[in-house]
Amino acid sequence: MKNTILKICLMGLVLLGNYSLQAQSKSTISGYVKDVANGEGLIGVSVYVREAQTGVTTNTYGFYSITLPSGNYNVVYSYIGYEKRIKTIDLTTDQTLNIELGSESEQLQEVTVSTRRDDENVRSIEMSVNKVDMKTIKKMPALLGEVDLIRSIQLLPGVTTVGEGASGFNVRGGDVSQNLVLLDEAPVYNSSHLFGFFSVFNPDAVKDVKLIKGGIPAQYGGRISSILDVRMKEGNSKKREVNGGIGTIFSRLTYEQPFAKGKGSFIVAGRRSYIDILSKPFLKKDLRDSKFNFYDLTAKVNYQLGNKDTFFASGYFGKDVFGGGDFGFGWGNATATGRWNHIFSNKLFMNLTGYYSNYDYSLGQNTNDPNAKDKFDWKSKIISTSIKPDFTYYLTPNNQLTFGGQYIRYDSRPGKATAISEGETTDISLEPRYADESALYIGNEQKLGRVSLQYGLRYSFYRSLGPSTEYDYLEVEKGQRKLPIFPGTSYGDGDVIKTYGNWEPRFSVNVGITTNTSIKASYNRTSQYLHLLSNTAASSPLDVWTMSSAVIKPELADQIALGWFQNFRDNTFEASVEVYYKKLYNQIDYVPGSDLLLNQFVPGDLLFGDGRAYGAEFYLKKNKGKLTGWVSYTLSRTERKVETISNDNWFPARFDKPHNFTAVAIYDLTDRLALSSNFTITSGTPATFPTNRYGYNGWALGHNYDGTRNGSRIPAYHRLDLAATLKSKRKLFKTGDGEWVFSVYNVYNRRNPFSVYTQVNEDNALRTEAVKYSVIGSFIPSVTYNFKF
Repeated sequence: MKNTILKICLMGLVLLGNYSLQAQSKSTISGYVKDVANGEGLIGVSVYVREAQTGVTTNTYGFYSITLPSGNYNVVYSYIGYEKRIKTIDLTTDQTLNIELGSESEQLQEVTVSTRRDDENVRSIEMSVNKVDMKTIKKMPALLGEVDLIRSIQLLPGVTTVGEGASGFNVRGGDVSQNLVLLDEAPVYNSSHLFGFFSVFNPDAVKDVKLIKGGIPAQYGGRISSILDVRMKEGNSKKREVNGGIGTIFSRLTYEQPFAKGKGSFIVAGRRSYIDILSKPFLKKDLRDSKFNFYDLTAKVNYQLGNKDTFFASGYFGKDVFGGGDFGFGWGNATATGRWNHIFSNKLFMNLTGYYSNYDYSLGQNTNDPNAKDKFDWKSKIISTSIKPDFTYYLTPNNQLTFGGQYIRYDSRPGKATAISEGETTDISLEPRYADESALYIGNEQKLGRVSLQYGLRYSFYRSLGPSTEYDYLEVEKGQRKLPIFPGTSYGDGDVIKTYGNWEPRFSVNVGITTNTSIKASYNRTSQYLHLLSNTAASSPLDVWTMSSAVIKPELADQIALGWFQNFRDNTFEASVEVYYKKLYNQIDYVPGSDLLLNQFVPGDLLFGDGRAYGAEFYLKKNKGKLTGWVSYTLSRTERKVETISNDNWFPARFDKPHNFTAVAIYDLTDRLALSSNFTITSGTPATFPTNRYGYNGWALGHNYDGTRNGSRIPAYHRLDLAATLKSKRKLFKTGDGEWVFSVYNVYNRRNPFSVYTQVNEDNALRTEAVKYSVIGSFIPSVTYNFKF
């Protein structure tokens, strides 16, 4: 498959080279658009040629290319939050034109103050896509004053979570494992610190955040719900810069610096929490050795070798530690990414990416005590490595072709575990699992007058590989645990156990009604070969990642969406309404009493069915003025249908929330003081409660008479957060700046339920009672000091 990818890419280069020879009557402008303050490439800058009434946008590295007939042109470069720059050129031959843009507060020559082309929002082919810049995220109220990317995107339409303290997020009817979370193109398998209270992304090291909920381009694959594409900063190539913050429960520090006379730069960012240290004086003696903290380190370096080649290397390492005494529990992510950008010609751009991603966790008791007679040690991890060439060919201003491929190797270690009892050791480890996934894709973005099209095709091919022992399963009773059939079939190293192949078409269209109004529609099919097994109310770090096999089929999804987009008052306001319908196949559920941990025969505990999600998303955003922010409302349903569950009827998924309203407001009161607030109110999550009870041996036992799953719902969730950001008057070290961030999370002290369950009354065993469990039950004030010099 790797040879096939290489051959297709080489053939594409030959064909495109021939095309170039036939098109020499026109000339091409190409180059990079960067931030004048730090040299960072700017993503999504509008490059618009007034006379030709056409334009392009910069890619994820700030590169652009546009081909035009010879002549004189005014080229307009514009970007949200930056001043517009107009460049007049006499185009007779190919030109390389690198541009630097300054923020709105800076004064540059040849500059006109504006944020972007007026109709960029409605003209863009993208739909079901949300972008939130880091400047906005940093002003929003946050838990304990710490800026958090994942919590911020949960305020966008179509995005929910099952509750506070839950890892990950849910998008348009998908569970947390159906989101592909990328950090510089490397997948992050668990995006949460401290059981979901904070994310793994250091805000000081993040450059760009993009959430794709639908209309997914052909270059993305591997998950069926959404893509969260997070790009790291490249490091300040203009000057040395240090910034960080000292907060209530953790501190952070970031260092950036250029080298090789500005040809290269690097950034290093670290964080460490210390809530366990601060709380130690208040804990009882037997708990003073408790550990509950996290730390992470993010780094990136880039170097420009000539005008056509740029190299990038980035990495992330983070760890959570939890436990105390003779018990220990920890988990963490490690990623490494290497990328090579090469410009073959002023029309052909390549990015070659290789990455390594490792998610591991461990659980142990008495592991550090050599004299203990009873011990338990469990380690698990999943590793993926990949090579991914991506090509962009700028055919004409109205045609942009993308093509490439990807190869991924999976190495899963579901459990290396030993138990020692009275000095006797028992090995209960599970055998490793191996697989690989290959993909080829091609896509085109085309403009036909007022109609813009984006269409493409992706083919993914998956192989489950040996060495392994595979079992068939015997169904004794529908809906109950299936029994393995012995003996199993043994496969040797590299043997192919099972293969799957899926065609994944992608299509989007934008029809411009007026300069301020457009209608967009999209369709995409996606496939997913990795599965997260979790039968708890919310995912946890101990959940098991498993791979498709002869028993576990790939998950598939088809999604269609239709949207109306409108801008008002010179682009001050953006409004959109989107409706969508998603059908999901081969969704995983579980038999009663399923055992997912260290179970060699876990496929026998799984059930399979279909899912569906549909809804409408309403979004209004204000971009300009002292008051900015947005309001969103989502009306949706998320359901599953699995044989033998809920009488074979459709039932609400655990994360189904029909109503979801959020409001974000940021008000720049003065040049030094900014106020902000978040408010959210959502439906409570579904729950299954007993419909009746019966007594047995003096105990009241709950019973669901009609067998309906998730037929009830816990109380609604709502919360208000407030924050104030005050810039310091005094210069830090006579050169830098500082600011104080004061925030209050859950202002009116709402005890939002995470779950509601029933239990036997302590005083009367024949009575049952409902218990509401809240993760956060009070308001939480905090203060953080941020600095930059």
